[in-house]
Amino acid sequence: MLDAAVVWMNGRGNTEQWGTTPYSQRPGGTARVERYTTENAPYIAEVDGRPVGALVLDSGPSPEMPIAPVEEPERYVRLLVSDRRHAGRGVGAALLAHAVAETRRAGVALLRVDCWAGGGGELVAYYERNGFTPTERFLSGSWPGQVLAQRVG
Repeated sequence: MLDAAVVWMNGRGNTEQWGTTPYSQRPGGTARVERYTTENAPYIAEVDGRPVGALVLDSGPSPEMPIAPVEEPERYVRLLVSDRRHAGRGVGAALLAHAVAETRRAGVALLRVDCWAGGGGELVAYYERNGFTPTERFLSGSWPGQVLAQRVG
């Protein structure tokens, strides 16, 4: 799904968000996915037994990102990706709703996510439509990012 997402973004003229190299061919890309499935809480959305989306929750942002920690427990969406063949069918929104439910179930009141803030801001707007509020902006090198938060409890 990650490799297909790169191809889809590139096809729309977006080469800045995830670059042009397939995720599986990036240095550390495969190892990162393996960590997501062993060290974090991965959730897979399926349609007819086939994976169509993935969400990874963690207890905070990636240490590789210049994002300020918070002074309370949180859950953090470290990855959200959907199969582009199912775009527009609510897969990502369903996974985000699951993240909210899991955050509440853990007794945690704060759910955060970061995303690419470039282009026309479409990704930031997507998270806003799903209940998140923009908080801080950041730069990771020249990559513009936005942190968003949602109070769930």
